[in-house]
Amino acid sequence: TEIAKRLGVTAGDTVVLAIAQGTVTPAGVVPRMRRFTVEGVFASGMYEIDNGLALVNLRDAARLFRTGTDATSLRLKVEDPLRAPGVARAAAEALGGGLYLEDWTQRHANFFRSIELTKRMMFFILLLVVAVAAFNIVSTLVMAVKDKQPDIAILRTLGARPGSVLAVFATQGTVIGLVGTVAGVALGVLLSVNLESLVHGLERLVDTRFMDASVYLMSDLPARVDVRDVALIAGTAFALCCLSTLYPAWRAARTHPARALRHD
Repeated sequence: TEIAKRLGVTAGDTVVLAIAQGTVTPAGVVPRMRRFTVEGVFASGMYEIDNGLALVNLRDAARLFRTGTDATSLRLKVEDPLRAPGVARAAAEALGGGLYLEDWTQRHANFFRSIELTKRMMFFILLLVVAVAAFNIVSTLVMAVKDKQPDIAILRTLGARPGSVLAVFATQGTVIGLVGTVAGVALGVLLSVNLESLVHGLERLVDTRFMDASVYLMSDLPARVDVRDVALIAGTAFALCCLSTLYPAWRAARTHPARALRHD
């Protein structure tokens, strides 16, 4: 689509393709040219492809480049894109030498490395956000322990063991963390599933384009919910919440009945 916009052509128009190879004539070197009719325009979603790829008939291309009737290269499509590197290695081993093989991870290696690095950095950044949120649980339980000290002292005088008091406040913090984790996972999955629609709606609302294809190489922001990532994030968040309950629960278990009831 981008190359069609740049040339100002649509389906049914004609374009003249000139290549660097030329024909020697008495008047000099004349570049080889051929007229083509545009049959259709497609969009792949990647700016690099849309801005520089045109598909022509194999026979017409062979006559223009004078390569004969045989194809000079082949492109394979696999059902699972993530298996492309393995398929390329297997093809190289099976066909032997004298061939150049390249898969999509090599062609856009820097781009995908940056995405992978960004994903890892975002995990640690969000982990810090969760850690800050865990401190809210600590402060909430510390305030609860301070407010409930007379009640804790009464329980201790009635025979409650420090371990029982610790279990009460640890359970309270764990329940808070569990509810928050479940709610966060549900909201996060809901936003991820509808991310593209939300982004497009926000773009129409503010009349701007967040994903400029000429800058980010893609015009959309696809989202896929990975169960392993969700489980890792939820498990880490819940573990931090559980750890944050230990200190307040330990303080509650160390409450001295006589000191707590001195001013009551």
